[in-house]
Amino acid sequence: MTRFAAFLPLLLLTLPAFAAEPLAPPGAPAERFAKPDRPVAEIVAPQWAHERERDRADEVGQGARLMRIAPGETVADIGAGSGYYVFRLSPRVGSQGRILAQDITPDYLADLERRVAESGLSNVTVVRGEAHDPRLPPGSVDAAVLVHMYHEIAQPFGLLWNLAAAMKPGGRVGIVDADAIPSRHGTPPKLLRCELAAVGYREVSLARLKGGVGYLAVFEAPAPDRRPVPEAIRPCRDEATRKGG
Repeated sequence: MTRFAAFLPLLLLTLPAFAAEPLAPPGAPAERFAKPDRPVAEIVAPQWAHERERDRADEVGQGARLMRIAPGETVADIGAGSGYYVFRLSPRVGSQGRILAQDITPDYLADLERRVAESGLSNVTVVRGEAHDPRLPPGSVDAAVLVHMYHEIAQPFGLLWNLAAAMKPGGRVGIVDADAIPSRHGTPPKLLRCELAAVGYREVSLARLKGGVGYLAVFEAPAPDRRPVPEAIRPCRDEATRKGG
């Protein structure tokens, strides 16, 4: 075990809860990965829909049950935005668990830091990542959620490759999205499966969420030594996506 790896558990416990800084050194750089062969949607807002509507559909509850998120776990919210999942998952993992609220947009991070501070949540750490790298400590995450934002990831292969290193063995990655083309702020499940398989992820389940909030696809992250080398990852082609723009 390296000295850095041995220090990680202490790092997670002692870092200021609201320091929007990376939690790990850089992973593989973006230029090692092919760009996706499809449109990438623009980041337009810190949340997908009104919180009241999402609460009425029990969006977070549905996802947490399907992903088996439990007390004491460390959950990373990749692209946390306004923190909709952050504030609802925090009590679910409890005082022995941790929420890593990660984003790349400075304004979103600043607002999320403020809201977390005002709420007094002690098990939330706000994390600044990069479009191709969540910058999370190796082997630290039980479950990661990417909610209504996968279609906005400029470098999905790099993000997935670097995220896999942050996952514990058997770590679950849940992606919530609409069944629509990326330019219309969604990801067709067929395309999603292809892109995650290209990085070595194994599909566990796919369920349509009640209340019209999209679908949840759950994948098991590959062990770091089971990932393909970045240069070997090939983009997926999807004719429906192409025709839709």
